Amino acid sequence: MVMKLSFNTWPYASFPTWLPSYTLEETIKRLSKIGYEGIEIGAASPHAYPPTTTKERRIETKKILEHYGMEVAGMLPGLSGGPGHNVASPIPEERRHTIEHYKDVVELCAFWGGKTVLYIPGWQVFGTSLKQAWAWSVEALNEISKTAADYGVTLVIEPTSHDSNIVDRCDDAINMMEEVNKPNVKCMFDTFHALYRREVSTDYIYRMGKDLHHIHISDNDRLAPGQGKGDFVSVVNALKEIGYDGYLSMEIGFDRRDVEPDYVARQAYEYLKPLVDAVQGKK
Repeated sequence: MVMKLSFNTWPYASFPTWLPSYTLEETIKRLSKIGYEGIEIGAASPHAYPPTTTKERRIETKKILEHYGMEVAGMLPGLSGGPGHNVASPIPEERRHTIEHYKDVVELCAFWGGKTVLYIPGWQVFGTSLKQAWAWSVEALNEISKTAADYGVTLVIEPTSHDSNIVDRCDDAINMMEEVNKPNVKCMFDTFHALYRREVSTDYIYRMGKDLHHIHISDNDRLAPGQGKGDFVSVVNALKEIGYDGYLSMEIGFDRRDVEPDYVARQAYEYLKPLVDAVQGKK
C-alpha cells in the first residue's frame, strides 16, 4: 500500500475563475518545490485543453514532468463553459462532443504517463427525466471506457452533489459502476461533496472499498484540509484500513479569486504529509 499526495491544477488557472493564471509548466515547478509527487491536470486552457495542446507542447510538458519527477495522478475534463461537456445533455451534438472530449483527455493523459481519468456523470437539464439523463450518462461511459481500456486508463466516477444532480451520493456512483460493469471503471469521491451533504467521508471509503480508485481531498468551502470541519485523521486511517493504493489529490481553493494557490497547496501538503507518513510507518 502506497499513498501519495497530488494537487489539482484548478487554482492555478481557468476554472471557474480566470485568475490567478499560470502555465502548466510553471505549475509543475511550483508543486514539485512544495513536495508533491503528483499533479492532477484539468483539461482546460491554458493548461491542457486537447485541441490547443500541440504535439510539441505535449512532448515538452512530458520532459518537464520527468525533469521534476512529477507523475500525472489523473486528468479531468474542462466542464461547462461554451462546449458544455455534459454527457447527459438533451442536445445530441453536445453529448457527442463531450464523449470525444473525454477520449481526447484519455489519450493525452496516457501520453503523459497518467492512468486515471475522472468521469463526471453530467447534470440533468430541465425537461429531461432523471431516468433518461442517467441512461445517456451510462451510454457515454460505456463508449469512453472502451477507448480508455485501449490506453490502459481507468475511469473513476465522481459523485458531485454540490454541482450536479445525477450521481449525487456514494451509492449512485457504485450503481453506475456496477451497471457499466467494466474492469477499468471504478469509483472516487471528493470529501468536499461528502461534507456538503453532511455525510461522513469515512463512510464513503468503507462503502466503496476495493473499488475506490482515486480520492479528492478538500475541507468544507474548498479550504485546505485541517482548516475546516473535516476529519482527515480518520480519512487517512480508513484509507490504510482498506489498503488504498493511490493518490490523495487536493482539489481546493479554486472557486474564488482571493486565494494564493501556492499557499493553499503548501497548507494542504504540510498538514496531510505527516498523517500519511505516520500510517505508512515513515519518519
